[in-house]
Amino acid sequence: MKAEFAERKSAESVRVTGGEALARAIGAAGVREVFGVPAGKLTPFMQALEGGVAPLRYTGVRHEAAATWMAAAVFQASGQLAVCFGESGPGSHNLLSALGSAHNNNLAVLVLTPGAPSHVAYPHEGMAMDSDNVRLFAPVTKWGAVARDPARIPDLVRRAVREALTGRPGPVHLEVPADVLAAELDFAELGAEHFMPSGRTYADPTEVERAAELLAAAERPLLIAGGGVSVSDSAAEFRALAERIGAAATATQMGLGCVSTDSPAFFGHGGVVGGEAVVRAMQEADVVLAVGCRFSSWLWCGSGPCVRGWPEQELIQVDIDPTGIGRARPLSVGLQGDAKAVLGQLLEALPGSGAASTDWLGSLVDEYKDYREELSALADAPADVMHPAALAAEIGAALPPDALVAYDGGHTTFWSNDLTPALEPRTRFHEPGMAHLGFGIPYAHALKLLHPERPVLNITGDGAFGFTVQELDTARRLGLAAVHVIHNNSAWGVVGAGQRRAGFQLGIGLEETDYAAIAEGFGCHAERVRRRDEVAPALERALASGLPAVIDARVRFEPHPGLPRFAGAGRR
Repeated sequence: MKAEFAERKSAESVRVTGGEALARAIGAAGVREVFGVPAGKLTPFMQALEGGVAPLRYTGVRHEAAATWMAAAVFQASGQLAVCFGESGPGSHNLLSALGSAHNNNLAVLVLTPGAPSHVAYPHEGMAMDSDNVRLFAPVTKWGAVARDPARIPDLVRRAVREALTGRPGPVHLEVPADVLAAELDFAELGAEHFMPSGRTYADPTEVERAAELLAAAERPLLIAGGGVSVSDSAAEFRALAERIGAAATATQMGLGCVSTDSPAFFGHGGVVGGEAVVRAMQEADVVLAVGCRFSSWLWCGSGPCVRGWPEQELIQVDIDPTGIGRARPLSVGLQGDAKAVLGQLLEALPGSGAASTDWLGSLVDEYKDYREELSALADAPADVMHPAALAAEIGAALPPDALVAYDGGHTTFWSNDLTPALEPRTRFHEPGMAHLGFGIPYAHALKLLHPERPVLNITGDGAFGFTVQELDTARRLGLAAVHVIHNNSAWGVVGAGQRRAGFQLGIGLEETDYAAIAEGFGCHAERVRRRDEVAPALERALASGLPAVIDARVRFEPHPGLPRFAGAGRR
């Protein structure tokens, strides 16, 4: 028997370079998308990609940060792990800023870097493009390693995949030195089913019963859907639980769509920028169930979450990561487990409908309706230059039902949050964790790569658009016909507003740039709009063009009603 097994194993092995082993191991783990800028030290790996030895699709970008954001978008949109890479040295450093986005938003990404030859690295001896990538990436990754021996490549890839996808998702880093990529080894493929855990993690049944009792007795229950609800594909269970007990329900920026904006019980989402009804719900609820929510500053009133926690409120927290439970506020019940599994347990444990007050939920809905009327009044006010609410409202009204949308730009995203319908999870994409400008273009391109048949929009600011405008070349080369709509107020708007309050102005002007002309230079469809009635026809033409498209919409800067709340986060 042992001899037979050894013979079978040997027959399955192939002699390959380290670069080919890397590609084969990544493909065997279920990865399909690879993003990066061609890197000389990664030649053996790139040769394997070109040779088709693994089921990997390579997308070449114009800046390494775009590669990281595209990989993050793949995970956020589909739950699938993707790879980004860059040359050691400048390429590694270019990956880093977007890697902070993935880390702060708990998005799984596998980052690959080559390294200097092993005999002149760690410690480095001064080769061109030296970079201590282990230390460089450590603060923004869950795990990292250097493959110093080609024979270790398969096992280290498998460990990287496990680390990225289990527990709280996050980015991981694997460095393979140039000499290790070129060396040979015997490689035997191992599918993910043979090294990844299966099934979902369930919470302690006794604690589930305690939580169910609190929810059933609550008069003012509030459910908060964080990004964990999207990652676990548990929006259906979340909605069912809210309906069962008559709870108020809202979603964080990472959970947009888990509570549908067309629900008659909708009263806002996205945290404190979503209107005062959201703030009041967090403050007045007697029982709060937070699912996959880390209570970032988007949910803060001053120096901490608007949710007060125990003993002022009963707080039930569900999270796959035990270290996140009870970190933001004191708990009544902490349930460690997968969101879908635990929400299913709670639905089974509830004795029937809850004791919730319909008057309280109704008052939240009514307050939100008044808030939307205020936004409509802002949008409708006559002016020489379009109000950002008017542009956001026109985009929201003209948006195809199956569209996928990224919200880029600091202040611009507040208007998008209010006025863009969000009916389902994994259809609206924000970057709340790092609030990094410029992610929207590569995000939209990744979404179009995954879903070529669906309309994809990036709603962005003019400042944000400039960070990654070179990626229009990627879109033109690959036929990624996403539409980018720019709130163009010719300034760093929020920063400028803060400077004006302080009595000065420095470096905030972005006048005279013609973004439509830039887009045309890249071979894209492009239009300029100045009036509200021009927005919907321009969007229709852009979507029908079949080309990457840019709509340069002139707006004025107007502070969003939620800006004071958001700006107050962290203040004592």
